[in-house]
Amino acid sequence: LAGTRIICDRKFLLECKNSPAARTPPCCLPQTPGVTSLAQSSLVKLEELKERNESEEAMPGEQPRAVAP
Repeated sequence: LAGTRIICDRKFLLECKNSPAARTPPCCLPQTPGVTSLAQSSLVKLEELKERNESEEAMPGEQPRAVAP
């Protein structure tokens, strides 16, 4: 049979989990919305919520309005 089998023990794999290299994404990782970065729709929703909260803080006397999702 051709090929190479790499065998790692459990202790080594658990140590690799805490490695600094394991905590940062690779430099050549593609940006996939919703997978490797926030989904575009999520960013828009976050901005809308931020604006809504800021406007509610600016007008404390008014009742908050219900907004359809």
